[in-house]
Amino acid sequence: MGDIEHNKYSTERLRMVNYDLKGRGIADVRVLDVMSELPREMFVEQQYKSRAYSDGPLPIQCNQTISQPYIVALMTENLNITPECEILEIGTGCGYQTAVLAKLAKKVYTIERFKELSNAAKKALGQLNITNVEFYTDDGSCGWFENRTFQRVMVTAALPKVPDSLINQLAEDGVMVAPVGSEGTQRLMKYHKLEGKMIETFICDVRFVKVVGQHGFKE
Repeated sequence: MGDIEHNKYSTERLRMVNYDLKGRGIADVRVLDVMSELPREMFVEQQYKSRAYSDGPLPIQCNQTISQPYIVALMTENLNITPECEILEIGTGCGYQTAVLAKLAKKVYTIERFKELSNAAKKALGQLNITNVEFYTDDGSCGWFENRTFQRVMVTAALPKVPDSLINQLAEDGVMVAPVGSEGTQRLMKYHKLEGKMIETFICDVRFVKVVGQHGFKE
């Protein structure tokens, strides 16, 4: 990448942080710092690179999308990540959200049903020397393949409801953020697990691609 192009993306990234994130209420300094440094253009298809920092979703491979920067920041901020957290991410996609989480947490375990997307995300994160991520290709609605729990769970595609498979893998006092609802529109929800019960908070209305799987939507 030439200096002119590099400077162009840096300028657009700064504008995104100042106007689309800070300007819309994102206040977590760690989230803002990570998104001001992470090159989103590396996760966007070639034909959309000029729009890498526009505040909207963009198409990626396998008829999926990369979420708009504001939604990435909003979901990350609501996850209340600490450096000691281990995070389960359902829906790796292009890996941009994965990279944001990995910069903030101890480790990210991410599941993607499309091997093509998982491999591309792994390559992008490798180029950025992000090494605290474990990738897995399977039905994300069933959770991680091992019987274990995570302090945080992020779901980056729509669920009809949060399945027991994910509730059971959320640790006590853990936090989950997920879009829940119909295939058309969903409610972005934050869940705090206390004494085995999920205390829910509504964040905003959203529109995500769907989770396809045993506990998600049909193909």
